[in-house]
Amino acid sequence: MSDHLFSTSFEELEEVLVAEKTTNEEESQLIVYNDDFNTFDWVIQCFVDVCSHSFEQAEQLSLLIHFKGKAIVKTASYGVLKPMKDALLDRGLSAVIESLSEA
Repeated sequence: MSDHLFSTSFEELEEVLVAEKTTNEEESQLIVYNDDFNTFDWVIQCFVDVCSHSFEQAEQLSLLIHFKGKAIVKTASYGVLKPMKDALLDRGLSAVIESLSEA
């Protein structure tokens, strides 16, 4: 096999992967805001159940939200984050998705 053929094939594959990444959904952030209703325990449980965070990670995020007013709890494509946001809203948390588009 020629090195030139391998190199060209790799470059073509790379172009396809880059094209797929740019045409697929953009990276987004799931942001949760502080409120005066939900307890730390409930917010932690929601992050563990919905976002698959460890207890420690969920606990740290709940503290960030409490002291900073909001925190990014997950970064992924919009399609991945949408069901998580909906589940958090259903559980009484205040959550939004923001795009990370390069403007």
